[in-house]
Amino acid sequence: MSGHNKWMQIKHQKATTDAKRGQIFSKLSKMVTIAAHEGGANPAANAKLREIIAKAKEANMPSDTIERAIKKAAGGDAAKLESFLYEAYGPGGTALLIEGTTDNGNRSSHEIKHLLSEQGAKWAEPGSVRWAFENAEGKRIPLPHALVQISEENREKLEALIKILKSREDVGEVYLNT
Repeated sequence: MSGHNKWMQIKHQKATTDAKRGQIFSKLSKMVTIAAHEGGANPAANAKLREIIAKAKEANMPSDTIERAIKKAAGGDAAKLESFLYEAYGPGGTALLIEGTTDNGNRSSHEIKHLLSEQGAKWAEPGSVRWAFENAEGKRIPLPHALVQISEENREKLEALIKILKSREDVGEVYLNT
């Protein structure tokens, strides 16, 4: 009757949910630190910080953790973190914008290049994909004339690629033109 202990089942479920929460909190904490570093630690004066704090509260991130991330920016540790925007072409010629924060830009770019090549996507030069998107309230929205239709097979490949990219701690958001 091995494996039928209720406590063990709860323990494994809790470990899984805690790992997912930790990953989300880590991403949000980095985003808070970057926003506070770029626009100031006062949420009333920094719209980007206010928006990210709202996202963090939606994810049930503790206020202490949010405050620690803001203090980290004020303390100068945020200078080690940098935001990035990588461009790529996915399956079926889909345009991808990969946005996030990292403490080591070289490592992140090489790891993302490797993931893209493994999944049949290609790294793009800066500016070669960005034209297909417009900025609207902090989000990147694909332009109507830049939308592409892809086959079901390519859609499955694209979904797998996005899942892999979003599982990375450095990646915050992935934008598509499909």
